[in-house]
Amino acid sequence: MGVKAAGENYKCNICGNEVTVTKAGGGVLVCCGEEMEKTS
Repeated sequence: MGVKAAGENYKCNICGNEVTVTKAGGGVLVCCGEEMEKTS
């Protein structure tokens, strides 16, 4: 799943890192070797 808009939140289900997108570039967020899960 690619980032689509600023303001989206993502979380790593392995380590718990959380990210809020400030500028969408359409890429995929990866942490601990896995795609991050969109939470909002």
